[in-house]
Amino acid sequence: MYRNAFLGGVAAIAIALGSGPVSAQEALNLTIATGHPEVFLWVKHIKATFIPTVDAELAKTGKYKVTWTEGYGGTIVKLGSEVEAFQQGIIDVGQMSGVFNPATMGLLNLTYAMPFGPADARGVTTAVEKALNETEGALEKLQETTGVVYIGGGIAIDDYNIASTKPLAKIADMNGVKLGGAGPNLAWLAGTGAVGVQGSYVTFYNDIKTGVYDGNIGWMTANVPAKLYEVAPNWNMTHFGAMYIGGMGVSRQQWDTFDDEVKAAFRTAATAYTKAYFDEQEARYEAAKKTLVDAGGKIVEFDAAERSAWIKGLPNPSAAWMKAAEARGEPARKVLEAYRDNLKASGFTYERDYLAE
Repeated sequence: MYRNAFLGGVAAIAIALGSGPVSAQEALNLTIATGHPEVFLWVKHIKATFIPTVDAELAKTGKYKVTWTEGYGGTIVKLGSEVEAFQQGIIDVGQMSGVFNPATMGLLNLTYAMPFGPADARGVTTAVEKALNETEGALEKLQETTGVVYIGGGIAIDDYNIASTKPLAKIADMNGVKLGGAGPNLAWLAGTGAVGVQGSYVTFYNDIKTGVYDGNIGWMTANVPAKLYEVAPNWNMTHFGAMYIGGMGVSRQQWDTFDDEVKAAFRTAATAYTKAYFDEQEARYEAAKKTLVDAGGKIVEFDAAERSAWIKGLPNPSAAWMKAAEARGEPARKVLEAYRDNLKASGFTYERDYLAE
């Protein structure tokens, strides 16, 4: 009897001790979503790289497992509603981009405030993330405003140019031409006579096809997969430069529940995401260009002297951006100065120093 009681006690202790690792295998239920569909590389690599890397890193700890709820192409969060979705707990993980969230994530639009920059998307991202991390208060203010923690995973798109129904080689060609674009880049058209219309890759094809506008401001590795050459066959090389569009974020409410191992796993995944994105983007560029030409598209070189005149006559895009950002309490000038100086250190100097004016 006593032996049975003793063995029963031992068994109970063993079960209790054995339950430790089981209870420590914590289930993390997280929702990750984007407004854009998976055809775009920045969404594709959330599914193909970011999530698998988080899972692999957490598996190494033996303590955590994530159950993901995924939603892309606006199935869970509509484009431009990301901040509200984070704040309302609709999504836990997603992309932080100022292009469609300018009022709250506008600080991340810094490269759009300095157009006609370098075409090196990877280099642009390195310069941006360095500026954000080194500028006191930059990421802290972003987190305070949005309730989202920036964890890295920064990406930029390849050199912005203009696709259109007719060729554009000089400023006069642009007069009266309607061009779709995302908020920040429409300002680049000032002084050209072109008319900017708010739009996105979600609607560009149909809007151009139906005559809502005559083309779009965009980039090769997005225009070609979207088959915009079918409706806007002229690819006009204005060389606005590669543009940083943001990185990965986790709601602060969720982030604060993560221990150091989980946080490290997410940051490692963000780094892997950036690398995979750029590796594929760079590999895709020439193939996309060939597809465009083979499909009847035409590469149009914008006259260099005309481009210089455009740059010189453009109302200072940095001034307006800084004014709006500083009104939100963001260290805008310091971030832009750091970004410009980082690019200069890597070998690129702007034709026009917007910040010296």
